[in-house]
Amino acid sequence: MPEMKAVVISHPGAPDVLTIEDRPQPPLGVSEVLIGVKAAGLNRADLIQREGHYPAPANAPPDIPGLEVAGVIEQVGAQVRRWKKGDAVCALLAGGGYAEHVAVEGGHCLPLPGECSFTDAAALPEAVFTVWHNVFQRARLAAGERFLVHGGSSGIGLVAIQLATAHGARAFATAGSDEKCRACQASGAETAINYRRQDFETALQTEGLDVILDMVGGDYVEKNLRLLRPEGRLVFINAMTGARAEFNVRDLMARRLTITGSTLRNRESKFKSELATQIEQHVWPLINSGRLHANVFEVFPLQEAAQAHRLMASSRHIGKIVLTIAC
Repeated sequence: MPEMKAVVISHPGAPDVLTIEDRPQPPLGVSEVLIGVKAAGLNRADLIQREGHYPAPANAPPDIPGLEVAGVIEQVGAQVRRWKKGDAVCALLAGGGYAEHVAVEGGHCLPLPGECSFTDAAALPEAVFTVWHNVFQRARLAAGERFLVHGGSSGIGLVAIQLATAHGARAFATAGSDEKCRACQASGAETAINYRRQDFETALQTEGLDVILDMVGGDYVEKNLRLLRPEGRLVFINAMTGARAEFNVRDLMARRLTITGSTLRNRESKFKSELATQIEQHVWPLINSGRLHANVFEVFPLQEAAQAHRLMASSRHIGKIVLTIAC
């Protein structure tokens, strides 16, 4: 079997445990395509996996991180009908993206939108899939509603702001510096609160919010619930400061609030394929028209994956960090 270069987690630990190794190219399933990877997006989940706290699912390499890529299809499985060799695509993965090749279900791929580069396209799948499912499918954000995203300057946050405003909602955000707040406003947030200088609940208490996308958890939970209007929806995609919280159930009942959340990595293949279809229909036109941007902050070659992880861990970035692969 042909070999490829891949970034491997040699053992759980700091960024220096990431090494470049030769590995066999992944075998190709009948419903899969083999992508020659040009770029791979970084996600916080990659860091947690590297540290040994987020094992890959059974259908992904246990020691090669990477949840999203862009590249060119080199082979197609016997049951694949849409794609052919030479097609430029981006894809959502369960893992294995930090490599020269990756095999992925054909239904989890999307065509490179518009004039999008491989670098920009690699920064899209994880954020777009996450936001579309959680904000628009689970929380049912509608035109005219007020939407708050925490971590607004992250890759997910900036996509959430752009998609919310593109669909007629009013967007608000929190972020950790004035520079990050300006990035949120440039993406369409009408107000961005620097949480290091101002309490977001105090700043937004007169607004009344309909949907909140939270990746923080901890003591944000009670504040979020107090900010929601009747019929409001709170959606969790992470709990970086704590997974436990207390809230008043009677208040939740009186205002008919909804608390929900999800993760993508372990969802079934059919669900991801159906989500990809929805995204191509509703989100890809916004990229083609220039209303949604990938927001790539910095690009590293595959060999500098450890340095890219250090940057992400520092939280100095705004938007996405991407690895490029010459193969």
